[in-house]
Amino acid sequence: MILDDAYWQARWEAENTPWDIGHASPAIVDFVKANIAKDAKILIPGCGNAYEAEALLNLGYENVHIIDLSKTALALFIDRVPHFPMAHIHCGDFFEMKDSFDVIIEQTFFCALEPTLRNAYAQKVYELLKSEGILTGLLFNIPLNADKPPFGGDIEAYKLIFDTLFTLVEIETCATSIKPRLGNELYIHFQKK
Repeated sequence: MILDDAYWQARWEAENTPWDIGHASPAIVDFVKANIAKDAKILIPGCGNAYEAEALLNLGYENVHIIDLSKTALALFIDRVPHFPMAHIHCGDFFEMKDSFDVIIEQTFFCALEPTLRNAYAQKVYELLKSEGILTGLLFNIPLNADKPPFGGDIEAYKLIFDTLFTLVEIETCATSIKPRLGNELYIHFQKK
């Protein structure tokens, strides 16, 4: 299985998107509201329907950017949130993105990447974040699949991936996960070294 743009486009076209919870993750929205300034430049990679971007825009966060490989996912988002700034919607490969951000929000993107790309993900997040920038969001706390997403992991594995580039601020079981994921998600907060 090759997890390229054709794979993800086919999943969206077939409406085979079980990761899509249909609304913004409460844990992410609550963290941003409590800890991130309204003028922060925020990126959500592998955004899909980008419910978090919509929620944050409605809360007054006007510098939220989203990126996804799937044109279908982004078209659905644009139809649902036509007032979102078009210049902040990026269709393409996260690993080729050139910009800088204060915050990168992780929500089901890391777990969709082949595990061999995890160190490259950490490096790209590091490159895209401004000095002392924040990586925050949710990671699955489930056994690592070998054959298909979502690819899981655990606290110790995640610490090893991010340790050289980031200071660990928080990584713990998420208390406000949606019911089907309760106990299987970790809330993360890393700061760029």
